[in-house]
Amino acid sequence: MILAGDVGGTKTVLALFEEAGDRLGLVRQEVYPSASAASLEALAARFLETSGRPEVRAACFGVAGAVVDGRAKATNLPWQIDEVTLASTLGIPKVRLLNDLEAAAYGVLVEPPEALQTLQAGAPPKGGGTMALIAAGTGLGEAIIVWDGREYRVLPSEGGHADFGPRDELEAAMWAFLRAEFGHVSYERVLSGPGLFNVYRFLRHHGKLEEPAWLAAEIKAGHSAAAVSKAALAQSDPVCVEALALFVSIYGAEAGNLALKTMAVGGVFVGGGIAPKILPALESGRFLESFADKGRLGQVLRAIPVHVVLDPRAPLLGAATRTRAL
Repeated sequence: MILAGDVGGTKTVLALFEEAGDRLGLVRQEVYPSASAASLEALAARFLETSGRPEVRAACFGVAGAVVDGRAKATNLPWQIDEVTLASTLGIPKVRLLNDLEAAAYGVLVEPPEALQTLQAGAPPKGGGTMALIAAGTGLGEAIIVWDGREYRVLPSEGGHADFGPRDELEAAMWAFLRAEFGHVSYERVLSGPGLFNVYRFLRHHGKLEEPAWLAAEIKAGHSAAAVSKAALAQSDPVCVEALALFVSIYGAEAGNLALKTMAVGGVFVGGGIAPKILPALESGRFLESFADKGRLGQVLRAIPVHVVLDPRAPLLGAATRTRAL
């Protein structure tokens, strides 16, 4: 058996896989609220206990945070995660931590075509080429997928925490609004679940527009980003419609930035939990318009394939496949 995990700020997915030659068969999977445990060790121990204490050869976890020397501080959780501590506590001989986007990128590489929705077919080079993954969820993750001559290797990144760059007066005003609240304004402050709500709050404040009672009730119930996206897709509130449109435009712009910085001519994948839920907005044209709005390099961007990853299990699958290297 192997143990794989997708550790996010909101939820943690743990799964047991059985190795059968070159294939991995899913044996059991559970989804836990990340805040329901004091540590990953505690959550994984609970999962293994309820699974009958199976013998596990190796484990790999994708973690939402920077992984350095086998250790990680989860970005949106009070967890300190360490490979050695996990191995000792769980009694597993080999344990590896990956950045969550690193795991997701490895998962994308084994996804079937039907797990992807193409936004732009592009014209990739015959030899493949570098690819990239950008994923908005509880936070914003980015990763680079490089061909080394034999296989694709994934380079982790914390590019989501890079400085947000306003493109016009409205975005400059939003930057000032968020800077007054947070100090440093990263792309994650805008492109994430909390980020969508930040965009909405700014637009409501900027336009001095009153919030409808029904929307205020949904937001108060704790479903702020979901309430905004739902109202936007249903076109039941104009500020929500504007917020999602601005979110999608900035998402496309940062995806284009990532493509240029990495020369991801082989393709850009849009992953994370938000993209499949707002697919109609991503397909509206705003995303690709901003993606290619790079001045003299616009033609380069229009030739890059862009796909939305529909399968939420990509990080889990990626973590599972990387146990083969242990």
